[in-house]
Amino acid sequence: MKDLLTIADLGADGIHEIMHAADSFAEVCQRPIPKVPALRGKTIASMFFEDSTRTRTSFETAAKRLSADVMNFSASSSSVNKGESLRDTVETIEAMGVDAIIVRHRSSGAPQQISRWANASVINAGDGWHAHPTQSLLDVYTIREEGRSFEGLRIAIVGDISHSRVARSNIEAFTLLGAEVTLVAPPTLLPPYVETLGAKVSHDIDTVLANTDVLYLLRMQNERMDQALVPSLGEYHRAFGLTPDRARKLADSALIMHPGPMNRGIEISPEVVDDPRVRVLNQVTNGVIVRMAVLYLVLSTAGADRSDA
Repeated sequence: MKDLLTIADLGADGIHEIMHAADSFAEVCQRPIPKVPALRGKTIASMFFEDSTRTRTSFETAAKRLSADVMNFSASSSSVNKGESLRDTVETIEAMGVDAIIVRHRSSGAPQQISRWANASVINAGDGWHAHPTQSLLDVYTIREEGRSFEGLRIAIVGDISHSRVARSNIEAFTLLGAEVTLVAPPTLLPPYVETLGAKVSHDIDTVLANTDVLYLLRMQNERMDQALVPSLGEYHRAFGLTPDRARKLADSALIMHPGPMNRGIEISPEVVDDPRVRVLNQVTNGVIVRMAVLYLVLSTAGADRSDA
């Protein structure tokens, strides 16, 4: 595996391989000095054309714990502002001798295009509405960490499905592993091709809560909307937000997840954030562990492939 662009690049077997590798790196992260020389001598370029807190810092932490060198690129302070093309930017960064490029871009398909231009490995850290495979992998790891089997697991994904790359990658990963996924949203926040995603659809969150093992909340992605798709954020919260009353309808064993950043008072009430079933910070912790596994496996495999060539 030279690149990681989508969950489809992995399949179920690839997901399991990353989960097993992540188990080893979880132990590393518990050490007093959480660092190993697995990627010493490797250079990883972090190219983010969109704002990010969790994903960017998570990848950077993961790379440093593997002893790789990290080169940070910020579009806002680069020659992109002078009109430099994406291809020229990528080729410039690669000419500095990088082994992997982690890319987040507002345009769907940008990482796939970069992988055609670059000899370095390319890891998709989120592209437009399309995919966010490492978020999906850390979500799988978080659920697996609880001892849950995915076969028959009932997962409800609630919110702005239409604009969410996280939703797309999670639907793919969860269903590959055998889970039953239900998408919960108003019709205006569902993509027109929703029936092709392999998930059930509901427009009423209250009817699915009692039979949900994992409730996965999504934020309203206002930055990707060019029109009003709900009457108001307050109305959305009343109809689809996880309020204290709705949280009481969930089983005591249910998990509540969110990819962040959370908009308190919209998709989740402030009082529910501290519910013991919420796993948001676990997801952040596991993001470092899983991205260590991804970087290690991608660069190990790519290195072996280049040697064979």
